[in-house]
Amino acid sequence: MMMQFEYISVLIFSELSLSTKVYSFVFLEIFKQFAFAFEILFLVLFSILVVILINRYRATSKLLEEKNHAFKMIEHQHAMLAQREKDITDSLIYAQRIQEARLPSEKYFRNHFPTSFIFFKPKDIVSGDFYWIGEKDQWVYVVAADCTGHGASGALMSMIGMDLIEKAITEYNITTPSKILAYLDESVKKTFDHEKNFDAIIRDGMDIGLCAINKKERKVIYSGTFFPLYIISDNSLTQIKGDRIIVGTNPDKTPYTDHEIDVKDGDILYLSSDGYPDQFGGTDNKKFMYRRFRYLLLNIHKFDGEDQKSVLDENLKSWMGVNQQVDDIMIIGFKL
Repeated sequence: MMMQFEYISVLIFSELSLSTKVYSFVFLEIFKQFAFAFEILFLVLFSILVVILINRYRATSKLLEEKNHAFKMIEHQHAMLAQREKDITDSLIYAQRIQEARLPSEKYFRNHFPTSFIFFKPKDIVSGDFYWIGEKDQWVYVVAADCTGHGASGALMSMIGMDLIEKAITEYNITTPSKILAYLDESVKKTFDHEKNFDAIIRDGMDIGLCAINKKERKVIYSGTFFPLYIISDNSLTQIKGDRIIVGTNPDKTPYTDHEIDVKDGDILYLSSDGYPDQFGGTDNKKFMYRRFRYLLLNIHKFDGEDQKSVLDENLKSWMGVNQQVDDIMIIGFKL
């Protein structure tokens, strides 16, 4: 009986071992397949990741290459702009020399008026403001003008203006100030003939103040457009306003006005463009204005020419502060 039980037990154990082996084998095969699938999945994911990284690397490299190229282009353009700016500045400096050669010197001015000064500060290298002095017979002509614009465009207009004034007085013997302005108006319009320049809109002109002075007779004839003449006599300032007709834009040929003034020893005359009164500055950052400008002239008129110029310069710097100069500045003062 005991032997039968042992036999059955061995038989059962053997059966159980076989079943376990079968299950283990099946499990192992499944595990192998799962591991293989996992390995395949890992390789696929890894490959995708590698492809993504490679693409990102290529994109980054391309972007970096484009940035380097753009940087080199910017450097090249910067160098070209710097060279172009230098060329323009050099050209303007050369133009400044030409303009200065055409403008009368203070020494020449003082040959006619020993007590005189010219305060001249272009906004840019060259100026749209200009002054001129000349003589014909017993008359001395003093001209101050403010052309349209400043910088290169204003300087070109100033050169044209100086040539036309000189031609009117010395070649065509036009000696009356109002008639000189009329000649200037017609000549400027012809210079910028709209029929020849039909594609361009040109409204160039100039504000101007022109004095014809007879020193022997102590007489001044003044004609101007938007350009006042200031006369200080016996500590009192008189302002003579010009006509409100810009030279070069007078289509109706409205006559300009002559103002005859008798002056005496000690009287001082000033011609000024609008640059000084229009300069921004002060504690409220506003324009200097004409009222303050007239008061300044009244306070400095007894100084000699160089001292007046120094005061005007120092006062301007103090008023401007950190502001930039907004326009060309010109002030001429002279005694008979």
